[in-house]
Amino acid sequence: MRREAGPADILAFWFSPEMEKHWFKSTPALDRQIRKKYAVLWSRAAMGECDHWKGTAEGSLALTIILDQFPLNMFRGKPDSFSTEQLAVRVALEAVSRKQDAELPKERVAFLYMPLMHSESLSHQELSVELFEAAGLEQNLRFARHHHDLIRQFGRFPHRNAILGRESTAEEIAYL
Repeated sequence: MRREAGPADILAFWFSPEMEKHWFKSTPALDRQIRKKYAVLWSRAAMGECDHWKGTAEGSLALTIILDQFPLNMFRGKPDSFSTEQLAVRVALEAVSRKQDAELPKERVAFLYMPLMHSESLSHQELSVELFEAAGLEQNLRFARHHHDLIRQFGRFPHRNAILGRESTAEEIAYL
């Protein structure tokens, strides 16, 4: 029987030089690879079966990646791509409250904060900007500010409307 991936396996995969090239520009082949390799683990994590990973900074980071990043790849362009976003937000908030973010290397902590930037909650957006700024993650901070401004202006991400079956306002259509 094959051993299920644990936090170290997820982090080794996600932070590998090959994967790093695709963090923000995936391919259909990579999306299929992640779906094939991690769909069962993502389902288990979504049901809370990996919550024990939250005991360590690395475990929280791995769980955040599974719940926030993997569905964006596995379900690209479908409503399920956002289905575990709020679970990822909770993991990130718990990790920050336990100061686990301080235990992570600067180049990795961005993915712990990422669910806050993906959230359609203004308070999460504000915290995202604050955390990226405090960590000195300038590139991420630029995106965090942009996401924050969108949520402040629209209360949601207009580019998600079609995927989620939401009707866009005239202001959102003009923006898009």
